[in-house]
Amino acid sequence: MPELPEVETVRRGLLPAMENTVIAEARVNREGLRWPFPPRMAERLTGARVLRLRRRSKYILADLESGETLLVHLGMSGRMRVSGEGLGLFHHAHPAPEKHDHVVLEMANGARVTFNDARRFGVMDLVPTVEAETHRLLAGLGPEPLGNSFNEEHLVAAFRGKNTPVKAALLDQKIVAGLGNIYVCEVLHRTGISPLRKAGKIGAARVASLVPAIRTVLGEAIEAGGSSLRDHRQASGELGYFQHRFAAYDRESAPCSTPGCEGVIRRIVQSGRSTFYCGTCQR
Repeated sequence: MPELPEVETVRRGLLPAMENTVIAEARVNREGLRWPFPPRMAERLTGARVLRLRRRSKYILADLESGETLLVHLGMSGRMRVSGEGLGLFHHAHPAPEKHDHVVLEMANGARVTFNDARRFGVMDLVPTVEAETHRLLAGLGPEPLGNSFNEEHLVAAFRGKNTPVKAALLDQKIVAGLGNIYVCEVLHRTGISPLRKAGKIGAARVASLVPAIRTVLGEAIEAGGSSLRDHRQASGELGYFQHRFAAYDRESAPCSTPGCEGVIRRIVQSGRSTFYCGTCQR
């Protein structure tokens, strides 16, 4: 699944094509993806101006002048591809339609935005903008890790008395929204915290150190265009490159990169997910 940096990279790639632009024509080529599309989705999107393109956790939200918001989740293999020559910003000519091009948005500026999803685990929904934050997929999400409400005090309080491993705590979307397996492994390696440690047993100072590490890792990943593992592409079709900077994730048996550490990266399974860490310097 794409994590926060991948989704944010896609959002930024869509901005020049979509924000402050009218959807001249929307085409819907199937009845739904993971769930059915909302009724008359193509009709409701056609002619609507996109006022704002934002992100909440791993979801892209397009607020429309019609008073509705288009909610998008990329799922396991979903891609939003921009093509066309609108305003000289989109250097890719419109490609030939592909089998899994499920939703196509022809923008008034000449750009085309195509949602392609081979595995059909993605999501698209239309909801009143004033109710978007209470949508069943967004309600209950914790603070954004790059926002002001995510801070040391919040995380220390959230971890207090928690008996689950710290990795599971950081993956809990009610504690912090948008973090996934890849970046949690990287953050724990940078802070020297073992993913096996119980969240409630970690001292407040070490818990607090996770906050700037999370911000730094996510910022670096966004700058690199995310991590391209299997299906992720940017809106331009290009790959992300943060996977070349991984210190822990997917580096089983590789030497630990922490200065002075002679350990190697191990792989274990926690709650059905691979965890990569150094048993020597992560305590």
